[in-house]
Amino acid sequence: MITLTRLNGRTVVVNAEMIKFIEATPDTMITLTQGDHFMVQEDVDDVVARAVEYARRVRAFQVA
Repeated sequence: MITLTRLNGRTVVVNAEMIKFIEATPDTMITLTQGDHFMVQEDVDDVVARAVEYARRVRAFQVA
């Protein structure tokens, strides 16, 4: 899960594995795999970095 900020300033926690794509429209719009979408204050690169870091943390605990 990654923490982001909606345009209205409220915090939202998103399952990073459910992100389908991220667009700069110029605000950052996130579309989830089930079709929901919302805008956040963070830029695209920041959202990607948080999602990558989340994936690294999750996979670090997996047993081979």
